[in-house]
Amino acid sequence: MSKPKVVVTRKWPAEVEEQLKALYDVQLNENDIQMTADELKEALRTADALLPTVTDPLTAEVLGIEGKRAKIIGNFGVGYNNIDINIAKKHGLVVTNTPEVLTDCTADIAMLLLLMSARRAAEGNRLVRDQQWTGWRPTHMLGQKVTGKTLGLIGFGRIAQAMARKAHYGFGMKILFCDPYPPAQQIIDDLQASRCETIEELLTEANFVSLHCPGGDATRHLINEKRLQLMRPSAHLINTARGDVVDSKALIKALKEGWIAGAGLDVFEGEPNIDPGFLNLDNVALLPHLGSATEETRVAMGNRVMENIAAFFAGLEPKDRVV
Repeated sequence: MSKPKVVVTRKWPAEVEEQLKALYDVQLNENDIQMTADELKEALRTADALLPTVTDPLTAEVLGIEGKRAKIIGNFGVGYNNIDINIAKKHGLVVTNTPEVLTDCTADIAMLLLLMSARRAAEGNRLVRDQQWTGWRPTHMLGQKVTGKTLGLIGFGRIAQAMARKAHYGFGMKILFCDPYPPAQQIIDDLQASRCETIEELLTEANFVSLHCPGGDATRHLINEKRLQLMRPSAHLINTARGDVVDSKALIKALKEGWIAGAGLDVFEGEPNIDPGFLNLDNVALLPHLGSATEETRVAMGNRVMENIAAFFAGLEPKDRVV
């Protein structure tokens, strides 16, 4: 019996690619250049499974082609707003993601950005590299203390809870959260967390606000000019969720005009094309979507995709099916 054919849209960790070669008739992306819409369409026509990443736009046009051979899309990432889920469902495509395995590493990046923003680390790094540092002095580059402050989490899923644990137990931070679907009370009690009924309430009370909600139409520009104006002038906004959750123009204005003290961003609207307004600001820390970027996590994500497609090809329900 011939092996199922799978198409992998970007380069994956070598360890995972070797396993794919052993198990499947696999088409790898050796040059790691993003596939075009036409190439994605061809993959759906010729493969049994398409394995995209969160940056591959599987639009209604791509998914709606005639003569599809593929029956499953194994997304490499926990988010799946790159896929038109309604169209996938309409065409009977199974879609899976990779939850849980990237939780801690993404929460680590969120904490890193929080600390960088609070202590002006990106600005300080540039100062040293540009050989502009003239030495220690009592009032130079004063930031904000993190220990004991209040962290507000918009969205309180796995990654937000992991960040809350690091912040609460590591830095003695008070935890606030806003989520229409709160976790079990035991989790809330363990973190001594308090639930805010509205985003507005959380924004007015938190020293640091970290975003952990999904992307998509429902949350696009959830953080806008009106809501940024509710934050404290000493507050910081952290985003490791999705870029379109924040109105970039509004955030740039808030940072320029001092509505908030700073921001730490790992994701951006329209990435990798970043609004140039961010590049001239000293009070924003910028990272290139590194949330899950550790060897251990990316290998685990690839293994999770393989588990899902293996189950599907065996006639079983994939563990991480979202459609």
